[in-house]
Amino acid sequence: MEKYDIVIIGAGPGGLTAGLYAGRQGTKTLLLDKGLAGGSGLMVPSMENYPGFDLIAGMSLIAKMKKQTERNATIYEMEGVESINKTTDGLIIKTSNNKYCAKSVILATGTTHRKLGVPGEEEFKGLGVSYCATCDGLLYKDKDILMIGGGNSALQEAIFLHNVGCNVTVVHRRDEFRAEKYLQDKLDEKQIPVIWDSKVEEIKGNQMVESVVLSNTKDGSKEELKVQGIFVAIGDIPSSDLAKELGVNVNKYNQIIVDKTQRTNVDNVYAIGDVTGGVKQWVVACGEGAIAATYAYQDLEQTKNREIE
Repeated sequence: MEKYDIVIIGAGPGGLTAGLYAGRQGTKTLLLDKGLAGGSGLMVPSMENYPGFDLIAGMSLIAKMKKQTERNATIYEMEGVESINKTTDGLIIKTSNNKYCAKSVILATGTTHRKLGVPGEEEFKGLGVSYCATCDGLLYKDKDILMIGGGNSALQEAIFLHNVGCNVTVVHRRDEFRAEKYLQDKLDEKQIPVIWDSKVEEIKGNQMVESVVLSNTKDGSKEELKVQGIFVAIGDIPSSDLAKELGVNVNKYNQIIVDKTQRTNVDNVYAIGDVTGGVKQWVVACGEGAIAATYAYQDLEQTKNREIE
């Protein structure tokens, strides 16, 4: 079993920053991610609010961050964590491939996708229903698809799908978007059609998705659209199950509770980023990653000094 000083669960912007700071302080550091480093950040078409860059794509910024972090820490992608257990030897992390022992853990697990909860959604999951544009988008090149949602994630994914050649239409239950203006402008620029005041009632098909029934949120009228795919981005749920199993406190929204040092109620367990709630911005997650890594290092040093004494 490999042993590390600090293991970071999740390699999004916050996790990568935590890995950079932890590694540069001389700790043996490992980052684990169930997908690709960067996560949903890879789908961001462009950002104008990350310090130091007038305009940069999420994929480009993640590539820079990953390269920098890899000089200081180890990153294992496509290796999801199944459990974390606190023992006398440390924190034992079991993944789909291996087991690791850590003195400290930083949880940067982010959020998972909220589901529609309509007939056909579970039946056609992976058969036309998707929650990840970067994972499945290329499968729908030249096909008619719907993107459900009106926030930043929905518009980012719609733009991504358009860029890889999908015939995408956005469906939103209200008459205006919640997304940032620059994303709305980008949607208009690419002439991506929008169906307003509508929600999904049912997803139909035989072996694959063939159509979607929409209902108008104002007058209740329904229409059935022939499509080959439906992508869902209607909000997020904190990925805090691992934390709760470890005894970490969460609030009523299942967000991990931390103090200003990113410590949780469990010794040597820290949390950062979207899983803790707050302002869901890259720069915030990165700041929290730096804070968590700094205090994790300090706590390890204090423990070491007590052992020497």
